[in-house]
Amino acid sequence: MAKAASNSPTAHTAAAATRQIVLNEIRSKWGKFSEHDLSTLKSKDDIVTQLVAKYGLEKAQAQRDVDSLMKDRRI
Repeated sequence: MAKAASNSPTAHTAAAATRQIVLNEIRSKWGKFSEHDLSTLKSKDDIVTQLVAKYGLEKAQAQRDVDSLMKDRRI
């Protein structure tokens, strides 16, 4: 029996839906993110970097905030 490909349309759709949910949560929590900022985010590290730059947070605090929001999800 063949194994389903991880890049199947269903997997891609689920990943896109999860990304949109995460971006909406980021937008809701941190209003200083522009649509362009959100569209360029690729990882949790990108979010941390933006929080440090936009809000002047310490990196450790920004990392804790991002980890809490992401809850083991990927962007």
